Amino acid sequence: MPEISPLNRTSLPTPPPTVTPASASADLFGRMLSDAVTTLSTLQAEADAKAEALASGQSVDLHDVMIAQEQSSLAFQFALQVRNKIVEAYQEVMRMSL
Repeated sequence: MPEISPLNRTSLPTPPPTVTPASASADLFGRMLSDAVTTLSTLQAEADAKAEALASGQSVDLHDVMIAQEQSSLAFQFALQVRNKIVEAYQEVMRMSL
């Protein structure tokens, strides 16, 4: 039977991060939301550029265009679902009685 080694400090999980003030959390959420919208916009612009390049007869692989279009579509669907969940959560909080 193998020996059980003792725990050392490096193998223990790290403690959870300290609680930040509400303004810092809101600022972080705002930055994350802004970054997500920027990424979505970039994906859509890249997909549009590849589609235009293909339509104009430039040397672009069809599968690259389709992959870019699908990535853009999936990112948009994800953003829409996140938005729906945020609206649902807001409505649920508004229905709570104080």
